[in-house]
Amino acid sequence: MGAVLATAAPVLADTYIVAVGAASNSLQGRSAAKFAEDLQVELGDTHTVEFYADGQLGDEKELMQKLRLGTVQFTLISSIMTNVAPEFALFDMPFLVQDRAHLKAIDAGIIQTDLAPKAEGAGLKILSTWENGFRQITNNSRPINTPADLAGLKIRTPSSEWRVAMFKEWGANPTPMSFSEVFVALQTGTMDGQENPLTNITGANFQEVQKYLSMTGHVYSPTYLTTGLGTWNDLPGDVQAAVKTVAASIQDWALAEGEAADNQLLDKVKAAGMEVNVADKAAFISASAPIYENFATQVEGGADLISRAQALAR
Repeated sequence: MGAVLATAAPVLADTYIVAVGAASNSLQGRSAAKFAEDLQVELGDTHTVEFYADGQLGDEKELMQKLRLGTVQFTLISSIMTNVAPEFALFDMPFLVQDRAHLKAIDAGIIQTDLAPKAEGAGLKILSTWENGFRQITNNSRPINTPADLAGLKIRTPSSEWRVAMFKEWGANPTPMSFSEVFVALQTGTMDGQENPLTNITGANFQEVQKYLSMTGHVYSPTYLTTGLGTWNDLPGDVQAAVKTVAASIQDWALAEGEAADNQLLDKVKAAGMEVNVADKAAFISASAPIYENFATQVEGGADLISRAQALAR
C-alpha cells in the first residue's frame, strides 16, 4: 500500500481591519475604502484587509479606543484629535489653512514633526494626513452671511471643545453630537443646523433635511490615518512598508478628490433645492480674533504653531 501524501497546512491570513465612522460615500469613506483596497493589493493573498464604514464598528471616539485595544487596526480621526492633544486644535483656528498645498506644507512642517509625537504619547500612531475638507454651514432657519446670523441657532458640532467655543463666540448654540445621529437631529428639529465639508454633507444626505447652505469655509479639517502604537510596533516590516506606500499615495488622491468635489457637489445640493450663499468671510475673520488669542495663551506653544503655520502659506 502506498504512503499517504501529507498535505501542507493552510497558511492562516493575517487580518487587518480598516473602519471609519463616516458615511461610505463621503470623501473620508471613499478614501478609507481605497486605502483598504490598495493595501490588499500591496499585501497580496497572505493577508486579508476588511473595510467597514457608516459607523458599523463605532464612531470616531469608539474607533479610537479600539485602536488602542488592537481590535481595529486602522481608522480615520478628524476633529476629535483635539481630545488626544490640545495642539491639534491648530486646525480649529478659523481660516488658517488657505488651500490644499498649504495643508501639505503644514503636514510636513508641523503635523509630522510636532503633532504626531503628541499622538504617540497617547498610544496612537498617525500614518498620514488626508482630507476631510473645508467646512460649510447648513441650517433650516436662514442664510448665514455674518456671525450675527448664527444668533441662537442650535448647531451640531463634533466633540471638539474648540469648535464649540468657536460657534459660541459667533453667537450660536453649539452642541457636540456623534455624526451618525445628525441626520435625525436635523430632520426632527432637535438641531437647526450643522457644519461639515460638502463631501460629508452630501455623503449623509443632509441636503434632504436642510434648506440653507452657507459657504463659509471657516475651517479646513484634515483627517488622520491612524493606528494603535502597539499595533504598529507589532506589524512586520514588510507590512509597515506597504502601509506607508499606500498611505502616501492616498494623500494625493484624497486632496485631488476633495478639490474636484468642491465644485461638483454644489450642483448636487442646488438640484436638491437648497439655497446657497457665499458668506462674508471678512466678518467671520474679524469675529474670530478671540479664538486665536485663546489658543495662543491656553495651548503651550500655541502662538508659535499659529505663526509657523501661517508662514507656510504660499
